[in-house]
Amino acid sequence: MGSGRGRSYGFWASARRTKPLNPGDGAAVRTNGGDGLVRRLGLFDLVLIGIGASIGAGIFVVTGTVAKDAGPAVTISFMLAGASCILNALCYAELASRFPAVVGGAYLYAYSAFNELTAFLVFSQLMLDYHIGAASIARSLASYVVSLLELFPHVKGHIPNWIGHGGAHFLGVFSINILAPILLVLLTGVLCMGVGESSAVNSFMTVTKVVIVIIVIIAGAFKVDVDNWSPFAPNGFEAILTGATVVFFAYVGFDAVANSAEESKKPQRDLPIGIMGSLMVCIALYIGVCLVITGMVPYQLLGEEAPLATAFTAKGLKFVSILISVGAVAGLTTTLLVGLYVQSRLYLGLGRDGLLPQLFAKVHPKRHTPIHSQVWVGLAAGVMAGLFNVRVLSHILSVGTLTGYSVVAACVVALRFVEKTGNQAPFRWSSRGVQGVLCLVSVALCGFATGVIYRFSTQYYFLAIPIAIAIAASAALYFCHDYGVAPGFTCPGVPMLPAVCIFFNIFLFAQLHIEAWIRFVVISFISVSIYAIYGQFHANPSSDGAIYLMAPETSR
Repeated sequence: MGSGRGRSYGFWASARRTKPLNPGDGAAVRTNGGDGLVRRLGLFDLVLIGIGASIGAGIFVVTGTVAKDAGPAVTISFMLAGASCILNALCYAELASRFPAVVGGAYLYAYSAFNELTAFLVFSQLMLDYHIGAASIARSLASYVVSLLELFPHVKGHIPNWIGHGGAHFLGVFSINILAPILLVLLTGVLCMGVGESSAVNSFMTVTKVVIVIIVIIAGAFKVDVDNWSPFAPNGFEAILTGATVVFFAYVGFDAVANSAEESKKPQRDLPIGIMGSLMVCIALYIGVCLVITGMVPYQLLGEEAPLATAFTAKGLKFVSILISVGAVAGLTTTLLVGLYVQSRLYLGLGRDGLLPQLFAKVHPKRHTPIHSQVWVGLAAGVMAGLFNVRVLSHILSVGTLTGYSVVAACVVALRFVEKTGNQAPFRWSSRGVQGVLCLVSVALCGFATGVIYRFSTQYYFLAIPIAIAIAASAALYFCHDYGVAPGFTCPGVPMLPAVCIFFNIFLFAQLHIEAWIRFVVISFISVSIYAIYGQFHANPSSDGAIYLMAPETSR
């Protein structure tokens, strides 16, 4: 009996451990032995990483797909979704400039602001998204590559489906694809060569993609008929809002910049600019494509699978359709390349902290890349892409992204917290800190309740109840606590802005498939089990010897 109680106490004591967060002078110091990553990424590289991660083939598809319901007002949907992402990006930008320039991203922020178990849960949810997403993107890329090859008459009709498009499904989940693992091997090889080489490939492909999108916008602008923009919102504001919840995920990827911290030349300056800059470019490109596609063809006539190509073909600009295919290949390549890059850096961070085996913490002495982690993520994606019809799992994606964004917003509040009594006890241990956590959880639960009511009920006046509770919880955060001014880039409107982020992110969570909700619970349970069996006994939060800077005592 006593032994069981002791094990339980040991588990919770371990789970509540945090990364060191000590006052400092602004210089982050790493003292761990061995070879580290090398700082080669400038501001332009970081912006291109963010754009490369965010804009894939979806810019040529999702714009027209959502326009089928929202009409020309799909432009407003993208503006609303972009505004929401800007709020999340502001939270990321503050933490990216505040923390020492080491790998980890959302996992690192949660480890420092809250505790070890929360950080491990964030990593697990994010990583499942990354693994399935990489495999799915690899299969899509293989299909687009084959489609490009089939533009040549001698090739068309001679490539079996199991090469690139995916073979016949059997046993429900299996579908052979030969090309997808080959593409993953090539990209993994590029990433293992070094961050300089992989950044050069990403920069070339991203610039190619952006130039093609700009050409598409300019070419389409000359074919716009303004009469097609009337009626602007044929299905009302509800369709616009629903469209915003769909296209929100088209912007996901700017957080990849935060995971490049250890390889950035001037991280405290460049990371916030890279995060915000890449997101702004993406918003401008999406809005441009929306205006063109809905102006060229009446929204009712847009195709489901390739709406942009359909619009240009209808206007006699078939050559633009070929450009779109090239742009799709470039877009998917950069999205996959950056996704694999981010995964390896997250594994590197957990390996250093002992939450995963030390194999993942090793960095090649000459290439300065975490080759073991990189090969592992490439292998995992390759097996899934080559054997499984991972697209059937696409409806359980985005859970990790929304969870990570919400936790990052909560971290901003937690790390800015200053006791009104003058007691500088950390947020997580003080009584008011516990109240603050409860307020943040309340905002999240209200966001979920609002999303469920919006999704399943026609009685929208019920929405007033959870919204009112969320406002009250946010007001309690604001009036019951003081918040310091963060060093470096400062997110405005703390704690209200992070609270809005959490509310909307969890609102979107409620719009996902019910299977995604189940996945969240199941992965959380599995993650806690892995942590209980391995992580709690091997973790060493101080392993990298970094100094984490707290906010000054200056109150708002």
